[in-house]
Amino acid sequence: MQGFILSLQSEFYKTRKTLAFLSAILLPLALCLMVSAGFYLNAHKMVNHSAEMQWMRFSGAFIGVMGSLLLPLLIIFQSFSINNIEHKAEMWKSLFSLPIPKWSIYSAKFVYALFLNALCLTLFATFILASGIILDLLKPELKFNEFSFAGTLFKLHMKLFLASTGILSIQFLFSLLWADFLKPMGIGLLLTVFGIITANLGWKYAFTIPYTHPMLAINSIMKQVLNNKNQQMTFDLMSKEIWFSLAVATVTFVIGYFVIRNRSVK
Repeated sequence: MQGFILSLQSEFYKTRKTLAFLSAILLPLALCLMVSAGFYLNAHKMVNHSAEMQWMRFSGAFIGVMGSLLLPLLIIFQSFSINNIEHKAEMWKSLFSLPIPKWSIYSAKFVYALFLNALCLTLFATFILASGIILDLLKPELKFNEFSFAGTLFKLHMKLFLASTGILSIQFLFSLLWADFLKPMGIGLLLTVFGIITANLGWKYAFTIPYTHPMLAINSIMKQVLNNKNQQMTFDLMSKEIWFSLAVATVTFVIGYFVIRNRSVK
C-alpha cells in the first residue's frame, strides 16, 4: 500500500505543471466563462423560460458537446500524457528498478488517470452551478434561484464519469503500448467518430462500443427526464451502458497489468 501511495504522489508531482493536469481545471473554467457570457448577453431572450428549463438549457450547452466529443478527446489526451513522461524520458527502466511492485506503479498510474477525469467532471459541475448562481445575481429575471439543480447536476456528471471509464481504460492501454502520440490519438479519434455515428443511428448494439457510452448515458438521461415532465428531473445512475463501461474498464485494467508485468526494460 505504501508503494501505491508513493507512486500516486509521484504521478501528481510529475504532471502538476503539465497540460494533462491543467486541462482538467482550465477547460471547465474556460467553457463556463464563455457559455455564461452568452447567457448574460442574451438574457432578454430567455426570460420566459421556467427556472427548471433555464437550468436544463444552461447545463445542456456543456453536456451535449461534452458527452459526444469533448470528454472522449480529453480522456485520449490525458491518458497519453500520463504515460508519455516515461516514454519520452525512457524512465520505465528507472521506475521498475525501484523497490516498488510493478502492480503498485501500474495501479497508481491508472487511478491517477481516473482522478484527472473525476476532477475535470467535478469542476464542470461546480463551475456550472457557480455560474448559474452568479448569473442569477446579475440577471435575476433568469430565475436560476427558483429551482434546486445541484443534486441533479452532480449526479449527471457522476454518470458521465462512470460512462467514460471504458474509454479511459482502453486509451490508457494504448498509451502503454505505443510511445508516439499518433497511434493512440488516431485510433481513439477514429473510434470516437464511429461511436458518435452508431449512437446517432440508434443501433441497438451501440452499447457494446465503449466510445458511445457518454453519449448513450446523456440520451438515457434525456429520455427519462422527458418522460417525467410533471416530476422533478430524475434518472437512473446505473444503466446498461454504465455496467458495460465498468466491465470493459475492469477487463482492460487487468490486460494492461500483464502488459506492464511482461515489459522488458533492458
